[in-house]
Amino acid sequence: MAKAAKTVVVYGIPNCDTVKKARVWLEEHGVEFEFHDFKKAGVSNALVQDWLKDVSLDQLINKRGTTWRALSDVHKAEADTTAGAIALMIHKPSIIKRPVLAVNGRVKTLGFSADQYETLFA
Repeated sequence: MAKAAKTVVVYGIPNCDTVKKARVWLEEHGVEFEFHDFKKAGVSNALVQDWLKDVSLDQLINKRGTTWRALSDVHKAEADTTAGAIALMIHKPSIIKRPVLAVNGRVKTLGFSADQYETLFA
């Protein structure tokens, strides 16, 4: 009996080094995936809400990145509530930790680790 194919989606921005590493790893290991470009396709409230079923808001927002650091204190304070954080991610998707790797519609990992990908796709 054949294994069902997994639907793999990598969410991110194409010029991000971490996203590039993840995409290269997947290609080198023969994992078919779809790439969702935050900058071109954006993110929706429904998509972020769905991700929050699998990861916490604190994990999803990259507070170490340059986009976060460049935000005003007012905008940073918006991220204190779920609704405010989602609105901020929709408006500035670059604050989302990337890549977001979803398999069969569920977030499996944020960022890139070859070890994590090896475990997921072994």
